[in-house]
Order: sequence, then structure tokens, then C-alpha cells
Amino acid sequence: METRVCRLYGAHDIRIERQPVAAPGPGEALVRVGAGGICGSDLHYYHDGGFGPIRVREPIILGHEVAGTVEAVGEGVEGLSPGDRVALNPSRPCGECRYCREGLRQHCLSMRFYGSAMRFPHEQGGFRDLIVTQAFQCERIGPETSLAEAAVAEPLAVCLHAVNRAGTPEGKRVLVTGAGPIGVLTVAACAHAGAAEIVITDLQNPPLEVARAMGATKTVNVAAEAQALEPYSEEKGTFDLAFECSAAAPALKSAIQAVRPQGTIVQVGVTGELPIPVNLLVGKEINLIGSHRFDAEFAEAVRLIDSRAINVRPIISGSFPLEDAVAAFERAGDRSRAVKVQLTFADS
Repeated sequence: METRVCRLYGAHDIRIERQPVAAPGPGEALVRVGAGGICGSDLHYYHDGGFGPIRVREPIILGHEVAGTVEAVGEGVEGLSPGDRVALNPSRPCGECRYCREGLRQHCLSMRFYGSAMRFPHEQGGFRDLIVTQAFQCERIGPETSLAEAAVAEPLAVCLHAVNRAGTPEGKRVLVTGAGPIGVLTVAACAHAGAAEIVITDLQNPPLEVARAMGATKTVNVAAEAQALEPYSEEKGTFDLAFECSAAAPALKSAIQAVRPQGTIVQVGVTGELPIPVNLLVGKEINLIGSHRFDAEFAEAVRLIDSRAINVRPIISGSFPLEDAVAAFERAGDRSRAVKVQLTFADS
């Protein structure tokens, strides 16, 4: 048995190849992938061969936002059967290191995460027709949920974890900077949690329109309206919470200016080093919090999507068959036309 794979050899060097697929072993499941979302990290690998100190040092199968249908299960697997439709959790913490024992599994010292070049050999990803996975990574979905929707569970889980790091947005005024997939899904998570007001900023209008569909009460194009956030900075600030999803220095600065004293900023976007106006941060006693991946939030994200409590369909900007992966990556990198682009596979 063989599968096609989407393998990256270096910047702008994607090849669709074939490789053998083994039968699932004890505790494993064979899943036929139906949909896979292209993430910002996938784009960094494609365009730059990595990001920051993380570099592609060997050919790597990309993809960690995937969903599909169970083809077969291995010995000892319970609660999962052929034909079940599932979202795949890309995280495989070891369960044994100090952080796993403390309940901080997203900080596992031996974490394996689909499509990641952090480890060497690299952890191969989910952009393939067939994948053997641990059964515990499979979260079942109902018949009314498409595999395309289920594949959005991973980025939604990132946002749910960020919201959990901030504390409840219920009744609060919220600022989100950056209307990429994480930004607009953070809007959705805050709206679901009962935020009183959600303002989101970006440099382009198309993703802001998607953010409004996801629950934003106001959108601000900071390229066209450079002064639009200034009123929110008066009298030491307005927002109770801010989620910085762009990893841009001007966005973080504007968040620090617009958050009220003793408010909270969650840094979700990742990049290299950023300058921080420390005096303003200290003077306003702002809580600046980091947020990294997710843990139990993945199952929660699947439940929210499956129940339609959060509608993720507006962020899906387009789908491309696996053989058109290069075109899909090029479209995904064009923020004027895309928020979330997905690949489709044999089960789509």
C-alpha cells in the first residue's frame, strides 16, 4: 500500500511523491486524510526554508491541520472504528517528562508535532492521503461536520488556549491585532465567551471582512486609518484584554497603548525579537503573557466546531487538490485573497 505525500526539500521546492504505508500497529489507526490547512509555519518553511533558528535540514512532509476518515485500527484500540470521521491532534507529548507530569503537556520536553523541523530527524506531517497515527490523536466528528471544518480544529485550539491564558473575556472589551487565521479565530473564541466588544486591526480589508463574520464588532485597517486607534489610548487606555496575533512591533506597541492599566496582553504571534516600550508596560502595570500551542483545548475545539457553537466556515478561503500544492501555497501566502487555504485529498 502506498500514499502520496507533500514533501518539502527546501524553499519553494515542494514535490508530490509516493511512499509505502504500513498497517496500523497496537494502539494505532490508519486514517485517510480528507482536508489539510496550510498554516503560517508551513508558509515559512515553503518560502524561507524555516523560521528563526528552525531550519529544514532534511526533506519534510508538511502539514499539521488535518482531518480524515479511519480506514483501519490496530490491536487494542477501543472507541474508534473504521468509517469514523476524525480531526487529528498533531501533538504527541511523551506523558513522562517533568512538564507532562505537571499537566503542562504543551511544554513536553520530547514533544512530537506533525510537520515540525524543530527536532532532527524532523517530525513528518499530515499532508498525505494516508497516515498511521496514534488512536488517542483522533477526535471524532459528527456526520454534519465537513472534514474541511474539522481541519480547523488545530488553529482554533491555539486560540482557545490563548483565551484561557488571558482569563475569561466575558463582558470585557477586547482588542485583537492581526486578522490572519489565528486572529479571526481568536475573535470567534472571544465572541463565543461573551466579550462585550471586539475590535480587530489589520493592514488589509479582506481578512477584516472575515473577522467581522466571525464576531468582531469593529474592524480597523491601520494602513488606511493610521490614527483610528488613538481614541482607545486616551486616559491610559480602553481595552481590558488584547491578543497580539501579528508578531509586528507596531501592533504590540499599539496594544500596550490601548490597554487600560492592569489590563492583559496575550502574545500569540511568533517572530524574532521585538522592541517593547517597557516604561509604558510598567507604568500601566500591564500583564504581558505568552501563549504556546494547546493541550486539552484541541478536544474542546472539535466539540465547538462539531456543535456549530463556533462556525469556522467563513475563514476557509479556498481548497486545492494535493497535486496543485504549489498553487495552494502561493495562494495561502497572498493575504489579499486568502485567510485559510486547504489541500484536499482522496477523501475530500
